[in-house]
Amino acid sequence: MPGDHAVEVDRLHVVRGGRDALDRITLGVRGGTVTGLLGPSGSGKSTLMRAIVGTQVVVSGSVTVLGEPAGTAGLRRRIAYTTQSPAVYDDLTVRENVRYFARVVGAPNARVDETIELVGLGEEAGRVVGRLSGGQHARVSLATALVGRPELLVLDEPTVGLDPVLRRDLWGTFARLAAEGATLLVSSHVMDEAEHCDDLLLLRGGRLLAQGTTGEIRERAGAADLDEAFLRLVTEAARR
Repeated sequence: MPGDHAVEVDRLHVVRGGRDALDRITLGVRGGTVTGLLGPSGSGKSTLMRAIVGTQVVVSGSVTVLGEPAGTAGLRRRIAYTTQSPAVYDDLTVRENVRYFARVVGAPNARVDETIELVGLGEEAGRVVGRLSGGQHARVSLATALVGRPELLVLDEPTVGLDPVLRRDLWGTFARLAAEGATLLVSSHVMDEAEHCDDLLLLRGGRLLAQGTTGEIRERAGAADLDEAFLRLVTEAARR
């Protein structure tokens, strides 16, 4: 239900390359919302996402997803995860890729073309993926994640390389999915995308600087602009 936490992270500590990639962070992601995970490259966004989907080794702390420990078998068909590098088959067409993943998650064939249209690839459905542009590649990967209608979508920078119109359309799609009950965690390093989110998580250097709605974060930082709010929160954290 919206308002309840679909994801709960408690004092999560992850070390990568000899440094703290996540420094004992605690946070929650409300169900039925679009939550933006924002921060510069190297802030820990991808590490946090991997921990949520259960593929990241952690030092300590816990991650609970849809009421179960992250990574448990029961979550496999309830969660979809897209990485920054699209994980699709270049020698198959768009439709063949989406149809394959539909079979993996037990989705009906009728949903294949519907999902392809949803990500704006209806005219490219019969094309081999290896011949598509980088942005189209990314949209095929997104379609393979959406076709199973997962309860939780974890999307690592899904709008990178896309033109402004398609970015706008995808954020509209994310909002519709949340309105239908799905929970979305969407990472980005572009602050203007924060305006599309219900809630925000701001990371820097493996630390959680702030969490809340855009209005709450502006109010806390005393700034009308989210870019300025982020900079003020960074300065505040450096003084601690």
